[in-house]
Amino acid sequence: MDPAAQLSRLEARLQELDLEMADPGLYRQANRARDLAREHARIRSGTEAARRLVSLIAQRSENEALRASTTDPEMRQLAEEEAAEIAREEAAAREAVLRSILPPDPDEHRDTIVEIRAGAGGTEAAIFAGDLYRMYSRYAETRGWKLEALSASSSELGGLKEIVFEMSGPGVFAAMRHESGVHRVQRVPATEAQGRIHTSTATVAVLPVAEEVELQIRPDEVRVEVCRSGGPGGQGVNTTDSAVQVLHIPTGLIVRCQDSRSQIKNRATAMKILASRLLEKKREEERGKVEAARRQQVGTGERNEKIRTYNFPQNRLTDHRIGFTSHDLSLVMEGKLEPLVEALAADDLQRRLKESGMGT
Repeated sequence: MDPAAQLSRLEARLQELDLEMADPGLYRQANRARDLAREHARIRSGTEAARRLVSLIAQRSENEALRASTTDPEMRQLAEEEAAEIAREEAAAREAVLRSILPPDPDEHRDTIVEIRAGAGGTEAAIFAGDLYRMYSRYAETRGWKLEALSASSSELGGLKEIVFEMSGPGVFAAMRHESGVHRVQRVPATEAQGRIHTSTATVAVLPVAEEVELQIRPDEVRVEVCRSGGPGGQGVNTTDSAVQVLHIPTGLIVRCQDSRSQIKNRATAMKILASRLLEKKREEERGKVEAARRQQVGTGERNEKIRTYNFPQNRLTDHRIGFTSHDLSLVMEGKLEPLVEALAADDLQRRLKESGMGT
């Protein structure tokens, strides 16, 4: 990549976008206006990064000349320290430029539905599922995102058999998309008298929220059943026929929702979850046609493989896909996910660069 040439191209595209966005008639086309605004933000960020990169390359040349000419040990040390800082900033700027010129993921700005289910391990798996939900809740707080539980099923001895929740805010799907898969925990359960380490699992599915214009579900494609909600006895929610189960006949997908006492609200929530699952299924099929070997989302074989291990005795988290290891598991469980999210995003960038022919 020639930084100066890329800067010229980015500046030219930014001028074109400025002209398009100055047209008053644009805002009668809401989707087009939204897409242009997003591209404008991406290209503007890339332009700023490219300018910074060109400046840093000039600084690097000056620094190299200084180190080659100076005989003063103190001056040489300062120049070497500056060279290391320039190298770090140059790498970051170069990555930002590359991100701006790659075709964006069409889902990256979407809100997200996350489904967590207890896997192998009985009660401990349910407790771990609850821990993951708490971890993502804390992470959402740090990012200023809104989190809303849509459906939940608690375990009798603590934790969650499953929970479905929606996360909304800037960059939600882009940050959460790599969480799909099997999460494994290794620790000593509170009920373990002998102090033995147990291994349990929970599955996480991350779905982009479907927009109505993208996916139309015909009334004759669904069968809706209403029944009495289940759960602890004596609660008002269990005395009305408010639980809703929706079957999508063409695919066999089933969604059940009973959290609200309102049958109407439960039905709306179930249909929203169903639409997101159908959209993900559709996109998975499309990806499979062009990239069968790299299927990474719900419904693929890779979902049955562990993507991450949470080892509590050693306070260690390991993401097996990228070889990332953190020895601050306690902080991660409190929602400090940013280093992991950044590492996964960097790995995804390198993969996309390689596939586009711009990487090594």
